[in-house]
Amino acid sequence: MNNFVFDGRLTADPEMGTTQTGVEVCKFTVANDRRKKGEEKQSSFFRCQAYGKTGAFINQYFHKGDPIQIVGECEVRPYEDKDGNKRTATTVYVDKASFSLGKGKNAEQVSSDGFSQVDESKLPF
Repeated sequence: MNNFVFDGRLTADPEMGTTQTGVEVCKFTVANDRRKKGEEKQSSFFRCQAYGKTGAFINQYFHKGDPIQIVGECEVRPYEDKDGNKRTATTVYVDKASFSLGKGKNAEQVSSDGFSQVDESKLPF
């Protein structure tokens, strides 16, 4: 198993759905910025999936542009596109998500000591 931890911003509102077996799944993409010495900022885009209560939490509290911190497992798998070209797909299967420090609506919900200022009675777990 691998452990993948990163911060970023949602590129669009999360999309909630259900698997064929009836499990809730939340799909979203996170942009993660990086800098190389002496170069401009570059971004990587990670497709993410979160299931059950974690997915419901993300769907309820995060929106396009919001900062988020993700902990999960990264899977890279090869496939062929419709033209026969070899490609790879990368998916992060989210185990945990939390509010990340930074600009955006959720930034107001994190205090300077790092503890979330969320109304816990409204959390789905």
